[in-house]
Amino acid sequence: MFVKRLPAAEWIRRYQRADLRYDLIAGATVAVMLVPQAMAYAMLAGLPPVVGLYASVAPVVVYALFGSSRQLAVGPVALVSLMVASGCAELAEPESARYVAIVLLLMLMVGIVQLGMGLFRVGFLVCFLSRAVVSGFMSAAALIIGASQLKHLLGIPLAETTVFGAVFESVRGVGRWHPLTVALAGISVLTLGWLKRRFPHFPSAMALVATATLAVWWWGLDARGVAVVGEVPRGLPRLSLPVGDAAIAVQLLPVTLAIAFVGFLESVAIAQSIAAREKYQVDPNQELRALGLANLAGTFFSGYPVTGGLSRTAVNYSAGAKTPLASLVTGGLVLLVLLFFTPLFYYLPKAVLAAIVLVAVAGLIEYHEGLRLYRLKRADGLCFLFTFGATLVFGIEPGVLAGVVLSLLLFIWRSAHPHMAELGYLADEGVYRNLQRFPDARTFPQALLVRVDASLYFANAKFVEGRLREWLAQRPEVVWVVFDMSGVNDMDATAISTLERLMADYQVRGVRFAFAGTKGPVRDLMARAGWTADAGRGAQYVSLQQAMEEILGP
Repeated sequence: MFVKRLPAAEWIRRYQRADLRYDLIAGATVAVMLVPQAMAYAMLAGLPPVVGLYASVAPVVVYALFGSSRQLAVGPVALVSLMVASGCAELAEPESARYVAIVLLLMLMVGIVQLGMGLFRVGFLVCFLSRAVVSGFMSAAALIIGASQLKHLLGIPLAETTVFGAVFESVRGVGRWHPLTVALAGISVLTLGWLKRRFPHFPSAMALVATATLAVWWWGLDARGVAVVGEVPRGLPRLSLPVGDAAIAVQLLPVTLAIAFVGFLESVAIAQSIAAREKYQVDPNQELRALGLANLAGTFFSGYPVTGGLSRTAVNYSAGAKTPLASLVTGGLVLLVLLFFTPLFYYLPKAVLAAIVLVAVAGLIEYHEGLRLYRLKRADGLCFLFTFGATLVFGIEPGVLAGVVLSLLLFIWRSAHPHMAELGYLADEGVYRNLQRFPDARTFPQALLVRVDASLYFANAKFVEGRLREWLAQRPEVVWVVFDMSGVNDMDATAISTLERLMADYQVRGVRFAFAGTKGPVRDLMARAGWTADAGRGAQYVSLQQAMEEILGP
């Protein structure tokens, strides 16, 4: 039964030999890209570089077995690495044994949250992270990541951790910059940027790592002050067991939820984009379960939180990956690196890893998306700007929370202030349209035609009532109020009571109400309220045209 439910059983059973060549090439290509990135991102997370390699074995294999995406490349990513550092750095000294233990506990909690969300099928909750919030958050996070790498790029210690503080301290300490480190970092950034533009499929990060490592070894740059990675443990990922600490777990809860939500959102967005091109379906809840299991697996093999990576997934897809076998190949090759090749990274300069991070996150700054959102809808553009600013000033978790709260407030405000239109008749087209957009449309002195473009419920009932009373006060000659209900999908008891009170108030003044184009569920609710029996309390018509013919004659 378990094997039948295992997503991998499906693609393994239907695997075609013709796909093997593509999966092998794609898996090897991603592995070459992943090895330096994983080490760089682990350093960004405040962990020893080898932890990035540990996080690229078991989680990658587990996701390949349980994920519903055929091309998503899971592993360490810059954004999650930064969130790990921001959530754990205050609890222990980075790279210390206690810090590593806290990160393992964090990974366990992320895995439990994601697996639980998947099992209870609550993936819809990530819908509360709007595009404006995610884009603003990621853009600010990219700047925070860049600022966090200044100490490695410049070769000087920095006490400040905020973006503005780190930049100011770096500029003020220009005399302390280490010239060789700065030169190496500058050459690395320029080289990576040029190769990325000119040869996007070339394994530029691995080539740079090999070249820089040889240069440091050949010229003895480590003895001249260039910081290097040093000894990288060789062998299988060490078995580990997170230590439960209730007090620490409570402190980690905000960053746990942030990583679980943001990591899943980033993964599923990438996976669905690729799946749409390849014409297959990605199950969001299965993705949650797969990511949860991947993080749980990494917990016992000395890893740190992982999710789907945009750049590696793009490389995996463009290299021709057909099935998750490509990810199994990637995990296997990283394991070979751990078993036999870690001594080669001794002279790897930290400035090069920082350059890899810097170039990788440069694409996360989505200022163009902010401008596009502002052009499309000003409120979304302001939400982008607010989340961006809040993240920069207050940090990762407060920034995400602030963006989500603002999005919900905007949603509530829009819901409480639905669009309402007074309608007129266009004789040539034979339709009724909004008078504000079609001022030449015919109006009817004795009838007020109204359309509400939202469901009616307790939050907007008073607004609708107020707007109607305002219109009726401006047109005292009206004896009929005709609602076009085609835009109303639902009503609640509060809306029913509000409209009943409104109709009762105006009935004594000789004003009657009619409803046209009402949908079935809403019409059933009106029938239970007794409206159809009395024209003064809501006569029902199939269409607006029928209502006007009955009321005013043909």
